[in-house]
Parts: sequence; structure tokens; C-alpha cells
Amino acid sequence: MRVFLTGATGWVGSAILPELLKAGHTVLGLARSDENAAKLTALGVDVQRGDVTDHASLVAGANACDGVIHTAFVHDWSDFMGNVEKDRTAVTAMIASMEGSGKPFINTSGTMMVQHAKPAAETDNSPNLEGPRVPSANMVLNAKGVRGIVVRLPPTVHGAGDHGFMPRIVEAAKAKGFAAYVGDGANRWPAVHRFDAGRVYALALDKAAAGSNLHAVAEEGVTMRAIAEAIGAALNIPVRSLTPEEAPAYFDFLAMFVGVDNPTTSAITRESLGWAPRELALLPDIRDNYCE
Repeated sequence: MRVFLTGATGWVGSAILPELLKAGHTVLGLARSDENAAKLTALGVDVQRGDVTDHASLVAGANACDGVIHTAFVHDWSDFMGNVEKDRTAVTAMIASMEGSGKPFINTSGTMMVQHAKPAAETDNSPNLEGPRVPSANMVLNAKGVRGIVVRLPPTVHGAGDHGFMPRIVEAAKAKGFAAYVGDGANRWPAVHRFDAGRVYALALDKAAAGSNLHAVAEEGVTMRAIAEAIGAALNIPVRSLTPEEAPAYFDFLAMFVGVDNPTTSAITRESLGWAPRELALLPDIRDNYCE
């Protein structure tokens, strides 16, 4: 199968790419810069120049391939909702061009989009249908004549070289001189190593049914207190509890996430894809790769 991969040089996309090649697929990778195009060419990957705002390029890439894996997203937290809208219109353009083709389209969402009252399952949906990234996910799942699939990623997709939430939490600890959690720190974040996440996408391309939500989740829930304690031990600094009112001064924009309880199961994903995580778990990864 020839696969159009957006975000091909990104944190998750670059973990998906080798899995696709290993499975015998060919890849057309979206690249917005000469540097990224050169990286893909060096790997023997064809290049489609463009970005998530270039709908003509996205449609051309989707139409040139047998399936799409969409991981590109503008991670600028100063305009998060604006970037959510850019993503929605990008997905709209690609899906519209693929309707009736029967091709697979794998979209990306997050486990924080689903209910938090219990371990969230793949069959659970957001209580707020207007929430961030939910409309684009629903569009894919309900697309006519497209094998629409959504992979939900946990708030930490970790590994050496991470530039997401976890290194920001570590940098806050270094800057403040102590590691922190909110309240009693019993709230949980699911986690997955990026290489394990990459395998979920590759397996989904071949095995997932239309309308499937999948959870790329290796650990159902690591408490925020355990994360803070791992950071504190690795950096040899104290660990403290913060009140919700104190959290923004310490965590900045992450304050809206660090108090969330988001336990998430991946039982359906494991059974339907035959997937099992095999990479380093979050806490030893923090010790080995985040606190140098």
C-alpha cells in the first residue's frame, strides 16, 4: 500500500514511518521545509511539499495514495483553538476528496477528549461534542465510503528527544528548584512510548475496522505524584504539593492539564490489533532520558 503520511518528520510521524516501511508499504511524506524534505528523501521516502494549511497539497497527497495517516498538527499553545480549526479544515478537505474510495484514513486525537469518570475505553466518547479535536475525529469516523479510524494518544507520548508535555514539566522543576504535583497527586495520566504508538498506527492501517477508536496506551494511568517523585529523585530536588490556585505560576499553560484524571484502557486496541507495548515505561524513561 502507498500511504500518505502527514507529520512524517514529527514526533509521532517519525515513529510511524519505519513501521510502515518495515511492513512493506511505500510512503509519501508531507514536508513543509527543505530540511524535512531532505530527511525524508534520505530515508527513501517520496515527498509531498506543503503543510496543514495547504489544502491543495493535502488533497493531492491523499489522492495519490491508497490510504492516509494524519498526524500533523501545529503545536503552538498561544493559539491552540486556531490550530484546532486549521486541523479540522485540513481533515475536511482530505476526507471530502476520498469519499466513496474505500481507502483508510487514520486521524489523531487524544485520550483527554474522552470521559474521565472511569478508565476511558475505546467505545467512550467526549461528553462535549464541540470539544477540541472531537469534530474532526467524528468527521473521520462517520465519513461515507472511507475506512475512518481515530487513534487517541495519551497526554505523554514519551521517549528520548521528547519536546512535549513531560520535558516542560521537568524544566519547570529545574527552574523552580522542586518537583510538583497538584493536590494529593492521585490523578492519573496514561502514557505510551512513541515507538509503541508508531506500531499502533501501522497495525491499524491493515487491521482496524471502519469507525474504530483506538487507544495507543501502554500504561493506563501513572499518578502525577509518582511522576513528580521520579523527577525529584532524578534531579535530587524536593517534591511538593501545590494547590490548584498555585499551579499556573509553576506549570504555566500546563496547569489546565496536570490536575486532570485521565485513566485510559487499551484493551480493545490490544485485542483487535494484536498489539502489546514493549518499550520503556514512563517512570524509568524519565529517569534515563529527561533529567540530565
